[in-house]
Amino acid sequence: MAIETETGVTLPFDRFWDWILDHTNCILSVGTEDSWLYDAEALHWVLFAEENGSPVVQLILGKRLVGEMVLDTTDLHQVQVVADPDNVERGYFLFKVVGGLKSAPRVRYTFQLAHGLENMPTPHVAGLKH
Repeated sequence: MAIETETGVTLPFDRFWDWILDHTNCILSVGTEDSWLYDAEALHWVLFAEENGSPVVQLILGKRLVGEMVLDTTDLHQVQVVADPDNVERGYFLFKVVGGLKSAPRVRYTFQLAHGLENMPTPHVAGLKH
């Protein structure tokens, strides 16, 4: 099942990655067309870059790795930020990482967060989930 691209606020992937490193407690899910990782009370997210610069998203239970995604950034164009149409009343947002051919872009990764870019003017307190 293909995920359609939508219009909305856009930003470069590098800027998004730098921003989301400070918002790991706000992540609700991360996925691709084929697989998804979902947040739960006992789980936490770890984001970092490998030595070669590849972004990594991990979902951890205690000290055990539950799931991991290594993002391929070779053909990423931008990140589209849109209100989550299935969770408008909750204020959730989708951050759709768009890549592929410029003539036929597609959503490569989707991050669902508890808020959008503009909703968090102050830094987060470590350890607290939304």
